[in-house]
Amino acid sequence: AVAMAFGKVWFKVPQTFLIKVNGNLSKGVYPKDLMLYIIGKIGANGATYRALEFIGTTIRQMSMAGRFTLSNMVIEAGAKTGLIASDEVTRDYLSSCSREDDFTSVSADSDAVYEKIIDIDASKIEPMVSFPHTVDNTKTITQVLKENIKIDQVVIGTCTNGRMEDLQIAADILKGRKIHSDVRLIVVPASRKVYLEALKGGLLEIFVSSGAAVMGPGCGPCVGIHQGVLGDGERCLSTQNRNFKGRMGNPKAEIYLASPATAAYSAIKGKIADVREVIK
Repeated sequence: AVAMAFGKVWFKVPQTFLIKVNGNLSKGVYPKDLMLYIIGKIGANGATYRALEFIGTTIRQMSMAGRFTLSNMVIEAGAKTGLIASDEVTRDYLSSCSREDDFTSVSADSDAVYEKIIDIDASKIEPMVSFPHTVDNTKTITQVLKENIKIDQVVIGTCTNGRMEDLQIAADILKGRKIHSDVRLIVVPASRKVYLEALKGGLLEIFVSSGAAVMGPGCGPCVGIHQGVLGDGERCLSTQNRNFKGRMGNPKAEIYLASPATAAYSAIKGKIADVREVIK
């Protein structure tokens, strides 16, 4: 109503948390693990009405797909937006989309003031898993293995981790292997473009050969709207962005969150597993 009456709206400019991430992610650790670690550290409401700004060597080396994963999930800590300075990685991505002319240099002012600064050593992060029913209920894979958590379904894809890079990571693990007989694996490319790229690149054949079902692009099981709705008491390990109670269509089911690599390997093992066992 305000927008219609005045032709403008007013918003509070959020304070910013600066997330400084330096070092190299270890084998089997991906941007999704980093973001789950950050959310676990900050808390589901720890950055409410803030902006999260990511800087550091880890971020500069990260692909656009990885950066998208970080920005996609800042809301799970309550933040309004996730900011990463534009650079040559950004320019190359826009060029690949025939949008190089849209490139704009955007970065923080040299004298920017931050409400909080958080330093993270990327090399110390393990594969991470979020437990039901909140994203900040995180544990390291070392802690998870002690619980021997069997799963009924795995979902790889959705808006958070359904890009070509994510599907390639999962396909590399699934190639030549079969999923566990007690597990349903559902793969959901993030867009029609990604679906076509995966089709042309032979990834869909790898998924189907492993025993997976490949769905059309969209939210799919993430919001419980069609194929993939969980049964009572079932457990699903998913690469989606949130695991609230009833999120996938059944409040009597449990949702765990992890990276595409952890999800793919867990589909093979039939339980939440450490993908570092097969990544050399």
